[in-house]
Amino acid sequence: MPTTLVITNDFPPTIGGIEAFVAQICELLGDVVVLTRRHPGARTADGTLPFPVHRHGRLLLPDRGTRRAAEALMIRHGATRIIFGAAAPLGLLAPALRRAGATHLLAITHGHETWWARLPVSRAMLRRIGDNVDALSYISGFTRAAIAPALSPEARSAMVRLAPPVDITRFRPAGTGGAARPTVVAAGRFIRQKGFDTLLEAWDLVLAAWPVERRSPELVLIGDGPLRQRLMAKAARLTQSDCVRFAGPVPHRLMPALLAEGHVFALPVRTRFRGLNPEGLGMVFAEAAAAGLAVIAGDSGGTGDTLVPGASGLLVQPDDPAGLAAVLLELLTDLPRARAMGEVGRAHVATSFSPTTTAAVLRQVLDLG
Repeated sequence: MPTTLVITNDFPPTIGGIEAFVAQICELLGDVVVLTRRHPGARTADGTLPFPVHRHGRLLLPDRGTRRAAEALMIRHGATRIIFGAAAPLGLLAPALRRAGATHLLAITHGHETWWARLPVSRAMLRRIGDNVDALSYISGFTRAAIAPALSPEARSAMVRLAPPVDITRFRPAGTGGAARPTVVAAGRFIRQKGFDTLLEAWDLVLAAWPVERRSPELVLIGDGPLRQRLMAKAARLTQSDCVRFAGPVPHRLMPALLAEGHVFALPVRTRFRGLNPEGLGMVFAEAAAAGLAVIAGDSGGTGDTLVPGASGLLVQPDDPAGLAAVLLELLTDLPRARAMGEVGRAHVATSFSPTTTAAVLRQVLDLG
């Protein structure tokens, strides 16, 4: 099978949805070489991988240095297929790499390309990227609808859905039905867009209304980020601060076990900056559903693609703590219903986020047979 060169700024050991997505694509293809940025402690992590990883600079940009590094790897590994882990801006390297011998080029879009499509200068750059690769992928119906108008008709017709693959053999319900006490899990970067502030406000309302005869529920927060100290201080002021546990940042390989501890996954993600910063999809919602959790997601961007509204989960308004609290109370006091929703969600993920389907799309676009 021909070797594929993956060029990306988003790669483990950095933790995040895009990083996990790109890493899984590498695993699905197998015969890859990765060009990514330097990261503290990366040598140890890279040494465990079954494919070579080359680190170049603090940040990959579509400049001469990145181009030369990519061309050198193409020659050394005989790589004629190229994947840009995030279309913008690295996809601007496409013409130069095609001149260097690349025969098939795929640029993956996530969420940030939606604002590239709305601003004049970045919109023109995104159009150039679309015209110079063989396919531009999208992760949700929302992101396709937002990006497509910025592209030429030819590039628009070549768009392909490349969903983040979720392995339901790894993400699966706990054999014992989850934690002994009603448990809500949330995971993401501790930034305002992810809605952890709303979640903690809602959690205080849940605790205040919780039936005294029942064991108190627990909220498990997985992640890290600039708002960590503020969120911890907010949690400490809750009615029952011992009902919140900060699990810290967790590598993707350990996420299945933590998700399986819960009964409900809740993250009221929001759109920011007047529509320029929506949630493109929310891979973690699909992973939580695969783990058998009922899913509560903020109504932002493409989150609705990760669930069957009303059947596997619910979309909530990101800045309505009372509304979120009401939904949490309903599910936590009726765990059989939450489990039933998790079963529907798991079936949805099996069909909509299948690694087999993702691998087939990659093979087709890259002409890998």
